[in-house]
Amino acid sequence: MIEILALSAAVFYGSADFFGGLTARRANTIATVVVSQVVGLVLLIGALPFLPAAVMSPRDWFWAVCAGVSGGGGVALLYRALAVGTMAVVAPITAVVSAIIPVLFGFAIGERVGWLTAGGIFLALVAIVLVSQQPGATSQDNSRSRSERLPPGVLIALLSGVIIGIFLLSLARTSTASGMWPLIVARLTSVTLFAIAAVLTGKTLRMPQPASTTAAVGGALDMLANVLMMVAARIGPLSIVVTLVSLYPAGTVILARWVLGERLSAIQNAGIACALVAVLLIVSTTG
Repeated sequence: MIEILALSAAVFYGSADFFGGLTARRANTIATVVVSQVVGLVLLIGALPFLPAAVMSPRDWFWAVCAGVSGGGGVALLYRALAVGTMAVVAPITAVVSAIIPVLFGFAIGERVGWLTAGGIFLALVAIVLVSQQPGATSQDNSRSRSERLPPGVLIALLSGVIIGIFLLSLARTSTASGMWPLIVARLTSVTLFAIAAVLTGKTLRMPQPASTTAAVGGALDMLANVLMMVAARIGPLSIVVTLVSLYPAGTVILARWVLGERLSAIQNAGIACALVAVLLIVSTTG
């Protein structure tokens, strides 16, 4: 049962990222983040009457606000990377880096890192190098293209992974007694910040109808994934749930291949495979 819930969450997370990236190609990133997160927030608030009562401490409030700032920024960067780069490359990079961050944090505070985790980190670095290769480069300009620039969106994806990793850490610092309120506070924080950013930068929150539709779909799928993951985590081992959920880039890659017709080189395909294995190794020894 938990395997079905966790894998379903992974599918919805990957689909949400695809629709978010697709929306960011049709509208500005700020509008994409605000609209998608507002939709998810409305759905979550609507579910509150059916959830157990919860109480947030001042510490929970602090970490929830941190999660809102980092989560909003990480998602915005991810959507931007998905919009300008190849989705099948961007999604695995972000997933791998965001999985590494909690491991490095644990190491910094004195936790031991096992051989599987160390192997996963090394494989993640290999994956980033492989998927970052320019497809279609000739033997004459291959070395030059590698040194001059990376494929579009790779650097943004790396930064997005770091910030999303901080978001995951922030939520992890909240207490279980706070229920889903930290997620609500985090969403309120991110929506407010990006609404202010829209005013200060003069960016409109209006979208063409197709973009607003894909943004709403992405926001709904993201929140549905959150719900499924939380249910699975409450009835089964967290390590298994997180391991399966971390496979979410597969959904983004498959949709990008089917809908957008994205094609990768053999080296980049190998890199994506390494990224998925790295996530499995890293997360399977945490939680």
